Amino acid sequence: MESYLVGLIGSGIGPSLSPQLHEQEAAHHGLHYVYRLLDIDRVGADLGELVRTARRFGYDGLNITHPCKQDVIPFLDELSPDARMLGAVNTVVFDGDRAIGHNTDWTGFAESFARGLPDAPAHHVVQLGAGGAGAAVAHALLTLGADRITLVDADPARATALAGELAARFGAGRARPADAVQLPELLARADGLVHATPTGMAHHPGMPLPAELLRPGLWVADIVYRPLKTELLEQARALGCRTLDGGGMVVFQAVHAFRLFTGREPDTERMLAHLTDLVSV
Repeated sequence: MESYLVGLIGSGIGPSLSPQLHEQEAAHHGLHYVYRLLDIDRVGADLGELVRTARRFGYDGLNITHPCKQDVIPFLDELSPDARMLGAVNTVVFDGDRAIGHNTDWTGFAESFARGLPDAPAHHVVQLGAGGAGAAVAHALLTLGADRITLVDADPARATALAGELAARFGAGRARPADAVQLPELLARADGLVHATPTGMAHHPGMPLPAELLRPGLWVADIVYRPLKTELLEQARALGCRTLDGGGMVVFQAVHAFRLFTGREPDTERMLAHLTDLVSV
């Protein structure tokens, strides 16, 4: 029986459903597949040491999540074109002596958005968060045809840097940074709001912005999936907004990561159904 050892590196990852998603799909392929959580808050090792130790101990690959998607890059030997372009890695494959970084977040979000919010207007989208996940999500939105994205981040310099990278890639005027104090006027005219920060996760509860800034007619997408019904989405749904939770993104990025780790073709619909079962427990 083929055997795989995979891990997830990040902070506060205890509630992650990635182990169950990967291991359940692997069972359908007759694989012996073990998926471990490597929480940087608990294991007492720095990021570089974790990556080196995982390779030395025979891991086949790693998923990378907040807050390590950009910080992990110096510890890798090679980047896929997507990871290099986005400056963020969420999947690492160990190939002999090489650690190769990939980004399956942007394709994961793109597939989830196309499936969950088909035909949603996207003349102007406001995005909260310009970190590793934010870079992937913004790239996905512009690839899907969003006319313009305004980026707001707790670190204004990060929003400015990402806006510059996106404008260079997609064209002048397609992305620009803004300060959080501008959110009321921005959201009053925007078609949609995308949330790409950890706020709302089990270890980071709460709302990423005042609820009164939401309004009917605004679609709202959240990349958080534990819980699947974040406070942001609950408030938006109460107003009648179209919403997209983070479940689709986590499944679609896991589909691509599973393919990279094993070379097997996962069943997307089966993994989506499995996520539904997991979050209903």
